[in-house]
Amino acid sequence: MMSKRRAEMNQIADRSGAVAIVGAGPAGLSVARMFRRYGVDYDQFERHSGVGGLWDIDNPGTPMYESAHFISSRDLSGFYDYPMPASFADYPTRRQILSYTRQFADDFGLLDAIRLGNGVTRIDADGDKWLVTTSDGTTARYRGVVCASGTNWHPRIPVHPGHFDGEIRHAVTYRSAREFDGKRVLVVGLGNSAADIGCDAAQSADAAFISTRRGYHVIPKHLFGVPVDQLDDGPVALPRCIERPLMTALLRLLVGDVTRWGLPKPDHKLFESHPLLNSQLLHHLQHGDITVKPEVERFDGTDVVFVDGSREQIDLVLYATGYEMRIPYVDDTLFEWNGDRPAQYLTAFNRRHRNLFTLGYIETNSSAYTLFDSVSNLIAQYLAAQDSDPALAARFDDLIAHDTPDLSGGLSLVRSDRHRGYIDSKAIRKTIDRVVSETGCRPLIPGFEDSLRTRPATTAG
Repeated sequence: MMSKRRAEMNQIADRSGAVAIVGAGPAGLSVARMFRRYGVDYDQFERHSGVGGLWDIDNPGTPMYESAHFISSRDLSGFYDYPMPASFADYPTRRQILSYTRQFADDFGLLDAIRLGNGVTRIDADGDKWLVTTSDGTTARYRGVVCASGTNWHPRIPVHPGHFDGEIRHAVTYRSAREFDGKRVLVVGLGNSAADIGCDAAQSADAAFISTRRGYHVIPKHLFGVPVDQLDDGPVALPRCIERPLMTALLRLLVGDVTRWGLPKPDHKLFESHPLLNSQLLHHLQHGDITVKPEVERFDGTDVVFVDGSREQIDLVLYATGYEMRIPYVDDTLFEWNGDRPAQYLTAFNRRHRNLFTLGYIETNSSAYTLFDSVSNLIAQYLAAQDSDPALAARFDDLIAHDTPDLSGGLSLVRSDRHRGYIDSKAIRKTIDRVVSETGCRPLIPGFEDSLRTRPATTAG
């Protein structure tokens, strides 16, 4: 047995001065850029044949569908100091986001370090190092690991009693409105993807229904001709104490009473749950193209029975009920958890195991890519400081161990699995600014990575 163990150890490649990045979607590319900026040696692994993560509709297991658009607007959604092209739509298409992400990887010279078609299958602790095993069967020792493989890969599927004669699927399998042709379709759920898919069904199905357990605040994508998220998180953003009553009044005036079209009345104040950002759904509800139903109670042959006693004959039930934030290649015991979310300091730093990071395992209300960059900037400097500035690393270690900031923005969020660990973008930016000040890390400033570009900034996209 000892000789076998010794042989196995001899086969482990030594990359103990480097960090492994798992995934080459937006989060993984964000941290790779920062590692290049601060001289952190790394290897990056991606199981798919190309970069872009879930935005590549050809990536096996992606939840992407043809009609998908970015849920936040163009000018707030890009990587730091790398804006999306002005030619993009206010809410970019999936194709535009994929093109932008791949251009980002190319413009910053990130592609050469990515091992495409070679995913990570297992990560194990090895003293103060990490053993990373990949799908090609090799294992290497690393000083750290960044788990950036994404959140929308493991569907959450409810179970309802009874027998259903029709087809049951999760939205992760959905691609095109053509799948609804000639069918009576029930979409279960009312998140933003569910609303998108419900609108597809409203246009293509013989009959379209959407089932929801609770009410949501429905916000049009534009107010006064401006993308609505810019009113919340842009240059004209207001303090929350002013913004919420003002927006509530505006929605009452401009949208009206959504219960007129069958939607339940929201049981929470605006911003206490992720709002439903969709203009098309209101159109289809107002024109009778889709019918709102309450929660599903059970199946009965060709019928779906709802909790109010009503029933509908349905051909296809599509569960748009979200995803579990799993990290399947890491033992769960290596993380602390808040529901199905890894409970990390600033969403990224493991409080018990040094240099085991996560990036992207969050639910936030704005500017996810810029948030990735803000956190990646700290991860990279922390790793660099472990070699070059032990005092800075020690200050960071103390914050990781003891700092417990409230990242909710003071909101009394709805109690649900989805809203556990919900991050308010304004709150985390304020906290990151404080951490930069207390540790002595460098803040992000425009032009900070110009030297890494392989082409001028004006050619992005």
